[in-house]
Amino acid sequence: MSAPAESAPNAPVRPKPSTVAQHLAGAPKSWHGKITADGLHPPAVDRYHMYIGLFCPFAHRANLVRHIKGLQDIIPVTVVKPYPKGDETGWPGWALPATADEYAGATPDPLFGARYLHEIYFKADPQYPGRYSVPVLWDKTLNTIVNNESPELMRDLQTGFNSLLSEDKANITLYPEALRERIDAESVWMQRDLNTGVYKAGFATTQEAYDTAVPVVFAALNRLEKMIAANGGPFVLGSTLTELDVRAYATLIRFDTVYVQHFKCNLGTLRHDYPQINNWLSYLYYNVPGFRETTDFRHIKENYTKSHKDINPRGITPMGPWPDVEPGYEPDLTKVRIGGVKMPRVLELEAQIEPKL
Repeated sequence: MSAPAESAPNAPVRPKPSTVAQHLAGAPKSWHGKITADGLHPPAVDRYHMYIGLFCPFAHRANLVRHIKGLQDIIPVTVVKPYPKGDETGWPGWALPATADEYAGATPDPLFGARYLHEIYFKADPQYPGRYSVPVLWDKTLNTIVNNESPELMRDLQTGFNSLLSEDKANITLYPEALRERIDAESVWMQRDLNTGVYKAGFATTQEAYDTAVPVVFAALNRLEKMIAANGGPFVLGSTLTELDVRAYATLIRFDTVYVQHFKCNLGTLRHDYPQINNWLSYLYYNVPGFRETTDFRHIKENYTKSHKDINPRGITPMGPWPDVEPGYEPDLTKVRIGGVKMPRVLELEAQIEPKL
């Protein structure tokens, strides 16, 4: 009898992957490469390939910047299926379809014919010990991962390929020098309390952990509601589209659709309790190129509801809310009510957010 495959010489052995909590706290191994003319990964057309999930808010950030900068023809993408995602340790992880019609919007892997995203990770490191997350930027020349950290990709994609772009696209920045200090400061609480805050609430395994996490999310929403109103729109910091809009949108386009019911973040909804945020969200979705095009509500809904068996064991996907995004934008924000959740604990946490408004 032949030896089992896992004992064959040089066969990759699957290391123990991280838990969700460990992944949110910081991946045990990440790639932090950059696209630079004088570095390992110089800009080039079709040298790079990106693996994303349309369901994932963190991959959504990178894909949004890809669209805003006009990089679609320079960086092709492969889209993983929204479910299943594997067991509680993340194995075998996100799957890739064999054919383009297996799941609408998901695409086969053109590079290796991989059926799981973990195959891509193991090609870069056969002993990779973490979760097989999206986004992943792959270098076809060096045959390795360039970067799998969404905040870094969101920043790097704004500049790395400028030499290949038309002047108007090259000039687009979501991190303008005059606003960098403000963007950096506001990104801290937004990432901590909102972008990952919904996951801390949704994946809480005790009543105490859930009760601690949920008011933090709504304190952040209260803060954002007031920021948008104070700055006059149409964007978070006023007239300039920035990374803060990308960060916030990728989470909040999923809020009423998924996080309210599936993650039990139900102290309020955007469309009822946060008129300023709801107005801002409508503007981005219906009026700014890239936002609607990168948003797929079927992928979003079915990922959360059909891949979290511990939260939703029957895998039933709710129909609503309807519509996915309420249409209509009021440009005069003085005519839009400033909402918020007035729960005492939420207000207490809101007052602690730095920097002060």
